[in-house]
Amino acid sequence: MNAEQATAIVQLLTGTIESEGTATRKVLAAVQMSDPAAIAKWHQAHLTERLARLRAMPPEQMLRDVEFFGMKGPACTWLAMMNNHSVHHRGQLAAYLRAAGSKVPAIYGMSADENAFG
Repeated sequence: MNAEQATAIVQLLTGTIESEGTATRKVLAAVQMSDPAAIAKWHQAHLTERLARLRAMPPEQMLRDVEFFGMKGPACTWLAMMNNHSVHHRGQLAAYLRAAGSKVPAIYGMSADENAFG
């Protein structure tokens, strides 16, 4: 992977992360999960600034090998893995909501459970 490819990946994923409002383990440590308002407040206070820092990273830094859970790889690889993991959990949530008889709200774009055209 070259620097141009790494930059493209970062730009794509930071946009995805921003639109998804992806939480990290730091959220769990910073706020109590029993209080949705506190989680929303934390995201409002921290997510925008952290995404700006991520977007400002030079390609060389995104290509730098980092250790993550005992494995090493380019930082952009772990960023992509975090995005995919977030999507996985979003799918789990949708499955659980439907199994419980609920509808999945259109919070990430259109939902098959809501009529987007009125």
